[in-house]
Amino acid sequence: MALYMPLFKACTTLRSLTQLHAHLIVGGLQKDTLATTKLIESYSQMGSVQSSRLIFDTFPKPDSFMWGVLIKCHVWNGLFREAIVVYQDMLERATELSEFIFPSVLRACSAVNDLVMGEKVHARMLKSGFESDPIVETSLLSLYGETGCLDNARKVFDAMSKRDVVSWSSILSTHIHNGQTNEGLRIFGEMVKEGIEIDSVTMLGVAEACGELRFYRAGKSCHGYVLRRNIGFDHESLLSSLVAMYGKFGDLCSAEKLFRNGGVYQSVSSWTALISCYNQNGYYSEALSTFIEMLVCKVESNSVTLMNVVCSCARLGLLIEGKSVHGYVIRNNFDLDKDFLRSSLIDLYANCGRLIYSHRIFDTTQDKHIVSWNILISGYVRENMPEEAISLFLEMLINGIFPDSFALASALSACGIIGQSELGCQIHCRITKTLLPNEFVENALIDVYSKCGYINSAIGVFQDARQESVVTWNSMMCGFSQNGYSKEALSLYDEMYAKNLEMDEVTFLSAIQACSNLGFIEKGKWIHHKAITFGVRRDMYIDTALTNMYARCGDLRTARKVFDNMPERSIVTWSSMIGGYAIHGYIDESISLFDRMVESRIEPNDVTFMNILSACSHAGYVEKGKFYFNSMIRDFGIIPNYEHYSCLVDLLSRAGDLNGAYEVINSMPFGADASTWGALVNGCRIHQRMDFLDSIKKDILNMDSDDSGYYTLLSNVYAEGGKWNESKMVKSKMRSLAVKKVHGYSMIEIESES
Repeated sequence: MALYMPLFKACTTLRSLTQLHAHLIVGGLQKDTLATTKLIESYSQMGSVQSSRLIFDTFPKPDSFMWGVLIKCHVWNGLFREAIVVYQDMLERATELSEFIFPSVLRACSAVNDLVMGEKVHARMLKSGFESDPIVETSLLSLYGETGCLDNARKVFDAMSKRDVVSWSSILSTHIHNGQTNEGLRIFGEMVKEGIEIDSVTMLGVAEACGELRFYRAGKSCHGYVLRRNIGFDHESLLSSLVAMYGKFGDLCSAEKLFRNGGVYQSVSSWTALISCYNQNGYYSEALSTFIEMLVCKVESNSVTLMNVVCSCARLGLLIEGKSVHGYVIRNNFDLDKDFLRSSLIDLYANCGRLIYSHRIFDTTQDKHIVSWNILISGYVRENMPEEAISLFLEMLINGIFPDSFALASALSACGIIGQSELGCQIHCRITKTLLPNEFVENALIDVYSKCGYINSAIGVFQDARQESVVTWNSMMCGFSQNGYSKEALSLYDEMYAKNLEMDEVTFLSAIQACSNLGFIEKGKWIHHKAITFGVRRDMYIDTALTNMYARCGDLRTARKVFDNMPERSIVTWSSMIGGYAIHGYIDESISLFDRMVESRIEPNDVTFMNILSACSHAGYVEKGKFYFNSMIRDFGIIPNYEHYSCLVDLLSRAGDLNGAYEVINSMPFGADASTWGALVNGCRIHQRMDFLDSIKKDILNMDSDDSGYYTLLSNVYAEGGKWNESKMVKSKMRSLAVKKVHGYSMIEIESES
């Protein structure tokens, strides 16, 4: 048989192995234990596990070594469940066990995360007396580590009579991969004290721990240790791990320098690590450039590489490039369900607004990972399709998928958009019963209750929350502002300031908007000053809010200064400045700024036109007002709403063209509301046209509204004209509709109090 061993090594194809197999049968060696065992192993290495099993089943009395080889062959080919079945079959046949069997069985248990079966194998080892074998003990360490049983792993490690570098590395990586990175580094310190010869596998775990904990100095020391001890980069994963570590530190210069100096040790894993570093730090264009360079160097991609490249395309919104990568994945037969490649493709199309493509990819697999569910649900929320998001969330529950905090937060956001408070409460109940407090979910709950108008419930969630993050405070401030509680929003800002809590752009944005709503210009100036001293990055949203606040409060000079210093302006910014000029009587400046905006090729929206029409109305610019109204429809395709028609009616009524105003009301595609009729009534009052008011008496008296201002104006106009019966009739209608007159009031600011 010894003569045939070199022939087994020479067999490089299934055909040549089959020929050797036939030769062994002709030579009468088919019943030889060594020959049969080698055939089982060789067929398995060629990927033909079925042939291995057939040979095994035809052998009369396989020994424990042959059983062990068959189990190992199944593990090699990723058939972990089948390997466990072979082991159980062996026990039923009462075959004598050897220590050679257990490492493969334990590896299979780890791979399928079957802790119960692993513990049974451990018990069998103890019963058979193999617990002190070093290889078996290391396999046990791996089992308990990969299944998250740190206590059991530590007991096995502590009971080992001899600990080599493999066992030390195993217990170190076990702690790191289970989130106990500090303990992992402590174990590394013990290894150094014990004089254990450190290898590249150990340093892999240490580099990963330093990166996770963002221990920059410790990470640099780890790198230095590798160089001083001449451990080297012959283990390709060590270079990748160190590159990834620097990426987590945000030190991209060191990461790239290390990668470039890697030379011959640059592998697909190190290229992927560098691409991932760029992605983690928001340098998506550089990540794509690195991928292109990798292709030029003819380095084959793996699924992790492509997942990172798809992520770069998604963040940059590069749909065409993303589709190209998707095509590359299909042409090269990559497994979409490996390394979250399917989820990254779903995310790509969702980020590019192509949810129909996302859903197609999502539907092509039965085994849907929760990450894919989360991405698609959040995609629908982001695209303002809350009904579809909620429907998908409910489908996930029906399919028995337990939602995580991300799914729950997305579903709550969808509820907030459409005001589904009942479903939001149900989700809140589920969270209370099944999850520990989670900041991400708490913020979503504050948001949904605020949007649904249940501000007390939002306050309750906020008070019960840990309040560790600025996002939680921002969510509550926004909730107050959305529900008209601007003073409470400012009180929350003051509390944050007094407690010296972290503040970001959103904090200052919310506070400035609250000052704008209240007309608190002095408080607003103080917050503006604090935003500068806190070093808050200049932001178009904050500058727009400042422009709006100063404009609304009458400080048009400062508003214009902020406006002119903005590097870029949105349509909201332009509208705020135009509206500010309009409401304070600077009509010509308002119109001039509007014309400048159009010349800058910024398309006005409905709010911009409402501001400019209001300005024309107050200035009596009838022809300009008509021009802008017609231009809105003709040149910009904006369909007028109630406010636009009211402004036009007000413009014509103030100018005395009551017939023209009435014609506009009759031409409206929907019924005029109280503000529109009120504009016409006010025109009758200004020009003392009681005759015209009498001609439209039926229209103005038959309209029902809860606007007390409209009825008060109409009653006063009739009273001024001496028509007391009509005035009483209007007041009587107010009582019948339970409409109460809202008393006018003025507000002044005294030391930030109104």
